[in-house]
Amino acid sequence: MTSVLNTPVTDRDRSRSEGTFRGLLRRPRFLVPACGVLLMCAMAVAPGVFSGWFGHGDPRECTLERSGQGPAAGHPFGFDIQGCDLYSNVVHGTRDSLTIGLLATGLSFAVAVVLGSLAGYFGGLVDQVISRVMDIFFGFPLLIGMIVVLQTFGVHDVWSVSVVLALFTWPSLTRIMRSSVLAVRSLEFVTAARELGAGTLRILVRHVIPNAIAPVAVLTSLSIGAVITAEAALTFLGVGLTAPAMSWGVQLNAAQEYFTEHLNLLVFPALFLSVAVLSFVLLGDCLRDAFDPRSR
Repeated sequence: MTSVLNTPVTDRDRSRSEGTFRGLLRRPRFLVPACGVLLMCAMAVAPGVFSGWFGHGDPRECTLERSGQGPAAGHPFGFDIQGCDLYSNVVHGTRDSLTIGLLATGLSFAVAVVLGSLAGYFGGLVDQVISRVMDIFFGFPLLIGMIVVLQTFGVHDVWSVSVVLALFTWPSLTRIMRSSVLAVRSLEFVTAARELGAGTLRILVRHVIPNAIAPVAVLTSLSIGAVITAEAALTFLGVGLTAPAMSWGVQLNAAQEYFTEHLNLLVFPALFLSVAVLSFVLLGDCLRDAFDPRSR
């Protein structure tokens, strides 16, 4: 009986989602940012392939004689202060920047799904405790809070920066997940499963979360760009990643003392950062319009 009540809803939603996705593949509004995201991800996975398009492609092969020089044959972006090829550095910086964006967003998404589901399904004391914790984080100025926490870390690497970013980004996603679970938990197929004796864990995993997770998953894609920007801002302020790590934030931090004389040191990392963030934001915005019924 449970499967009879649940199957029509699941099949209808699956069919609608497949039709929506096929429709997205015909829209330039989706294809352009999707191609941008795929290109950035490919660049992060295999930076050596892309950096080898011009010159040797080694970001650590430096010559002080070329310090701060402009574009040259095989070096379209010129050289940084250490005489390293700026194009290779920017390409290799894609890996750490995107890794932090995806890792921090993934961590906050996982926390949001667990805590939002518990708060929305059980309500009562569980909801009160989780909601009050969220209110505490909402009351913190995000940038200041991240700086304070990062200052207590002895090592500023991809993992530590990602954890701190996730620490301050999970509450907004958790609130959305909670609202979605509140709407799903009173639906007929959930009530039927409960009446037939299904356990709480089974109801949450098989019925509630799959039907409530779509709005959170879509909005998560929107937050990736914000996380990448936050990492660059923290690193630019000197509390994020540190050399020898490579990210666009590290390069912008190194350029802040010299960009008046060597503008290329600032322009090209900022350009790649802007394209990546814009691609993720536009892709997430398109997915939200397509899959989130509350945005229609």
